Amino acid sequence: MEQIAYLSLGSNIGRREEYLSRAIKQLEETGQIVITNFSSIYETDPVGYKNQSNFLNMVIEVRTKLTPEQLLKAGLTIEKRLGRKRDIRFGPRTIDIDVLLFNEERIQTNELTVPHPRMNERSFVLIPLAEMNGAIHLPAVGVSVEQQVKVLGTDGVRLWIQKTSEDVYDLFENA
Repeated sequence: MEQIAYLSLGSNIGRREEYLSRAIKQLEETGQIVITNFSSIYETDPVGYKNQSNFLNMVIEVRTKLTPEQLLKAGLTIEKRLGRKRDIRFGPRTIDIDVLLFNEERIQTNELTVPHPRMNERSFVLIPLAEMNGAIHLPAVGVSVEQQVKVLGTDGVRLWIQKTSEDVYDLFENA
């Protein structure tokens, strides 16, 4: 049975757009993940560890027959392939791929928590998600994504490439 999931992608090292593009291409190349929608790309201030470059962040919607754990593993494999190092918590990274939502399921294992445990506090995740589907309900805070964006505000999140721009389509087609 095909599942719907939302993934957050972020990069703040090197050619950030290229890392986003390569991650998306590699997700699709698994043959088990289809990108069905994606947000604009936002440049965002670092959160947590501040002594690093700004990020580019976006959210993608995927359809997959993978389990949540298999989807997480696919993301982690791609992160490693693209040079992700985990030296500093919330530190610089070539690419970060997080499972935000998986259908409307709540999942709690040693490896995976869905909905993502910190997404309700992160405008850089919620703004792109709201762009795609602001009506999604966030169970931990009891409001929609759109309502939570209003609570958090948009400080530190700036539009980088708008989804309707040919630049976004070119970015992913030329990966």
